[in-house]
Amino acid sequence: MRKVCVVITARPSYARIKTALEAIKNHPNLELQLIVAASAILSRYGNVCRVMEADGFEITAKAMTLVEGENSESMAKTTGLGIIELSTLFSVYKPDVVITVADRYETIATAISAAYLNIPLVHVQGGEVTGSIDEKVRHSITKIADFHLVANNEARTRVIRMGEDESRVINTGCPSMDLAKLSLDLPDLSLADAVAQYGGVGAAIEPEQDYIIVMQHPVTTEHSMALEQIRETITAVHGSGMQALWFWPNPDAGSDGTSKGIRAFRESTPHNRIHFFKNMEPEVFLRVLRKSRCIVGNSSVAIRECAYLGVPAVNIGSRQANRQRGANVVDVQYEAATILAAIQTQIHKFGTLDHDYLYGDGEAGARIADHCASMPLISNKYITY
Repeated sequence: MRKVCVVITARPSYARIKTALEAIKNHPNLELQLIVAASAILSRYGNVCRVMEADGFEITAKAMTLVEGENSESMAKTTGLGIIELSTLFSVYKPDVVITVADRYETIATAISAAYLNIPLVHVQGGEVTGSIDEKVRHSITKIADFHLVANNEARTRVIRMGEDESRVINTGCPSMDLAKLSLDLPDLSLADAVAQYGGVGAAIEPEQDYIIVMQHPVTTEHSMALEQIRETITAVHGSGMQALWFWPNPDAGSDGTSKGIRAFRESTPHNRIHFFKNMEPEVFLRVLRKSRCIVGNSSVAIRECAYLGVPAVNIGSRQANRQRGANVVDVQYEAATILAAIQTQIHKFGTLDHDYLYGDGEAGARIADHCASMPLISNKYITY
């Protein structure tokens, strides 16, 4: 039986790979090893460990790898500490295959550790194009990885053009589309129930009123501008008069500025319509998301899941620059009046957009598990051009 080790380092990574974890866990020829590290362990980022365990997953090991600081130096040190800790864990648990997810800075530590231990490395969601440090990390992992399970044909073409063996680049679709597909069959969830379960702080929720969702993370290559950028978004969201559910930023360089802007607004503007959350379970979040009038910010959720669900999106700034997007997205810069105008336009598109299968058809998890069970266990590679 093959041992497949998946490393989860942050809140979004779990949603990106959950259905693949379930498929690996239930596959007759695979044994799931689950390592959780970095911010996924910490309560102030939503304690993803607790969510995983509630979903029935047994965590094989935890690695305390996040260096506090929320700046460029701490990101580099977190990556270095991740290499040290994960190399030890891979040596102890001896997986046959390691899976690393997407493009967060912590994930390159998984790739480097597996490569130097000669463990076949599978990279999920490579070949895409965005802004920030994620762009460098994603394509670096592509060159380290032995197998590539991408989300669409455009990404597959890019990976092959980077000199990867065509037979090792498979379009499985994105596992987060699996959750989006499942969420369409689940009953609507009232906002009152969401608040009762996940708490949060801020304005009281009015369950019968329309709402928007806000998810804005700092841009690592623009981290010194994070406070200024979040102020523009807050001004626009507050000015819209819409009830808003705002989710806390990722622990990237600049998140201290983003958090500072949110807290200053919360304290100085008591009469507002914004409620703030740390985290929600993926299925719950998607049920809340699909009923929102639009999503605002710079999260890839607006590009990926919202395309599948047909949710209008206002994408701000460069964080998702050049990522393939559907008709649900309007792009703007960090200027309050422009953001506000886009929100006012997008909320009227609610219920009019088709489902877009740009990032998969909702069956990616099973394909990933089957590939891990059947792929040759090789960890050597050559440029093909």
